[in-house]
Amino acid sequence: MKPRAPPLQSSRLLDQMRERIRYVHYSLATEKVYLYWVRFFVRWSGRGGQMRHPRDIDAAGVEAFLTMLATERHVSASTHNQALSAILFMYREVLAIDLPWLDGINRPSRRPRIPCVLTRDEVAGVLGQMDGITALLAQLLYGTGMRLMEAMRLRIKDVDFARQVIIVREAKGGKDRVVMLPHALAPALRQQLLASRSQWEADRHSQRGGVEMPHALDAKYPRAGQSWAWFWLFPSPTLSVDPRTGVERRHHLYEDRVQRALKKAVALAGIAKPVSVHTLRHSFATHLLQAGTDIRTVQELLGHADVSTTMIYTHVLKVAAGGTASPLDALLRQKSRLAEATITTADPYVLPPPSSHHVQETCAMIYV
Repeated sequence: MKPRAPPLQSSRLLDQMRERIRYVHYSLATEKVYLYWVRFFVRWSGRGGQMRHPRDIDAAGVEAFLTMLATERHVSASTHNQALSAILFMYREVLAIDLPWLDGINRPSRRPRIPCVLTRDEVAGVLGQMDGITALLAQLLYGTGMRLMEAMRLRIKDVDFARQVIIVREAKGGKDRVVMLPHALAPALRQQLLASRSQWEADRHSQRGGVEMPHALDAKYPRAGQSWAWFWLFPSPTLSVDPRTGVERRHHLYEDRVQRALKKAVALAGIAKPVSVHTLRHSFATHLLQAGTDIRTVQELLGHADVSTTMIYTHVLKVAAGGTASPLDALLRQKSRLAEATITTADPYVLPPPSSHHVQETCAMIYV
């Protein structure tokens, strides 16, 4: 049986949403998205008149809202599911309404897409156009298969040079995993460690607030956020205000900085593929499989809960390996051989090979 959540302290719907989302430890990004969709849903339901409370909206109203998203706004399946998840969370976790029709609402299925993958030469070309800390991060993403935010949230204690591993904490699904620390990046990561140490010492000297701590660790260990072990491996050069607590502290590097640098590098490298930061992760997995790494190992490195998710990269390999020849190639080769045979045997303008006697006469004429 699901444990009962504590009673809500707020009276306004959006404040209740925030309270419950933080109670279940959802990320700030999820909080923003869920609040957006609930606000949008309430305003849409009251169009042309007075806004209604979601408690007064029935199944037909929810389905009409979802239909509008698909038919009028033409949202993708993932966005459609996101909106539905926000509404279901509001009804079940905030309003404590678990009506039978909630389970009857169908979720749109996502169509499988073949991921964009770069060749090794293309990866080298893109990385060669980058420099500084964004280049190090791009190399780390390709060299380990981490997601962008997983790399951004690395703490000093998560990098183990002795064992040559990096520990990814609370990744997608709240799980931890271990990835390799590329030998080629060890010197650059040590230099980044020294730069991060300098920033940490400056913050301690200025008596600034410690870094953000996960969940309740800040209450359990009040000074842990100021310790060197919990400091960011890639700290931001500027301070920012925590939107949840209002505390000014140093956050990790802003993720858009890497995305912008990568887009610029792709253009300079002359690559016409739809490359994003996540493409480095796709390329990591595909290149490992090409090198003969078993798919279970790749699954663990990527942190996939189901091997079927990792299997998408085998579809890329089937095409990239060129194991099945196109019938057009066979047809054109056959046509080319027939054309060569026709020219050799039937063309009256093709001269026969010269005889040795003819060659001697020609040489004699040249030297006269």
